Amino acid sequence: MATHRDFMRIALDEGEKARAEGEVPVGAVVVRDGLVLARAHNRRESSNDPSSHAEILALRSACGKMGDWRLPGTALYVTLEPCAMCAGAIVLARVETVVFGASDPAAGAGGSAYDILEDGKLGHRVQAIAGVLEDECREALQGFFDGLR
Repeated sequence: MATHRDFMRIALDEGEKARAEGEVPVGAVVVRDGLVLARAHNRRESSNDPSSHAEILALRSACGKMGDWRLPGTALYVTLEPCAMCAGAIVLARVETVVFGASDPAAGAGGSAYDILEDGKLGHRVQAIAGVLEDECREALQGFFDGLR
């Protein structure tokens, strides 16, 4: 059976695709019953769309495959803690669990700067699991930003 680490490795692969395209290297994977429903990576620069975060794109794809805007029983794996926009979409999509690698103390909405995922004010709580392959996820992001300097 696949583990959180296995699915995070897939998200890291997606993040590498983003990096190769000149995007911030964030990858996301939606899983249900141990099967990957969707995978995506950041595409803000290439799409000129501020909402083209990996999480949003993966949610859109998974919803299309499920034929519903609700994604009960799913887990979302993402290399960086979701921002407020993504966390709101995750909650509204009724995702069960979010597993993320690197925390984002400045803008993370999975418990760092905000706690939108587990807050409950949007009518649903999402379990957040932080720190899966945290070092690898952080290194991918730091390496990208170091390369820009």
